[in-house]
Amino acid sequence: MQLRTIPALTERSRGTFSKGSTAFLHFHEDPAGLFADVRLVPGGDFTRMRVSTKAEQRAFVSAVKKALRA
Repeated sequence: MQLRTIPALTERSRGTFSKGSTAFLHFHEDPAGLFADVRLVPGGDFTRMRVSTKAEQRAFVSAVKKALRA
């Protein structure tokens, strides 16, 4: 997984990442597909993003990298 190579993120448990001591993103599956809940704004709430297709995964990784630069 590409997220595991981002130095700013720590995988606390499989599929659950933090940025420093703050929960940053996690994955879950439901009947509609695979989703990630990620904090795109520092100190903000989680935003749910669908990550079932390759295009959705690319958009998700791009959003994560942008959020980490903020």
